[in-house]
Amino acid sequence: MPGPFSVPGTNAVVTGAAGGIGRAVAARLIADGAAHVVIADRDADRARAAAGALGPRASWEAFDVTDERAVAAVVDRIWDRVGPIDLWCSNAGVGAGAGLGDDADWDLSWRVHVMAHVYAARALFPRMAGRGGHFMVTASAAGLLTNLDTAPYTVTKHGAVALAEWLAIRHADDGIGVSCLCPQGVNTAMTAGDGASASTRLGGEYLEPEDVARAVAAALRDGRFLILPHPEAADYELRRAQDRDRWLKGMRKAWARLRGA
Repeated sequence: MPGPFSVPGTNAVVTGAAGGIGRAVAARLIADGAAHVVIADRDADRARAAAGALGPRASWEAFDVTDERAVAAVVDRIWDRVGPIDLWCSNAGVGAGAGLGDDADWDLSWRVHVMAHVYAARALFPRMAGRGGHFMVTASAAGLLTNLDTAPYTVTKHGAVALAEWLAIRHADDGIGVSCLCPQGVNTAMTAGDGASASTRLGGEYLEPEDVARAVAAALRDGRFLILPHPEAADYELRRAQDRDRWLKGMRKAWARLRGA
């Protein structure tokens, strides 16, 4: 059975790591003693720059996490070039679709927030089985609660949480650890345009990516599945589960306040 994950001496891959949470997590892994961290991103120039800034124990790969063949090829390439992958942080995300969005928003959100994790697990888990490893899914507190601004984001982040739970149950006997990162508001490029009426403001002050990376490091060290950089999210989820109708009523009131702002 998997337990705490020890970072020193391991090889890690972080997707969506050219900036934001991904870059902060990669930097933290290097600071905590990882032997090698691969900065993976769709933007080759930014991935190259991020890896260069992190020093000789970082390298980069540019690929689309929604392309299953590309993901499988990258896993093969890293395994051959760097060595066995001990930790994969499936972190890439998008903020697509206001309100109900359109079909393109739903398609992109589904492919990035759900299928990208599926493709990575398909490529990695057969290799990790028996030898061990760890897989971290970056979801969102929206996947435990809701984001009132965007249905595509909320629904697919719920899917990400459900997938992480399924993987944690099914693959524990293979020696593979799984964790699920669910932050509330974080100061990244994705939230740069959030105004006072953004629903993520309901969770209080935004954290910095480095705060999230510290929470990830602590959870890996402790062997915890659910990573909550905003601990209050656990209370919100508990209230939601205990009395769904009351929670929905409260969220409707919050939405009315946001529209007034």
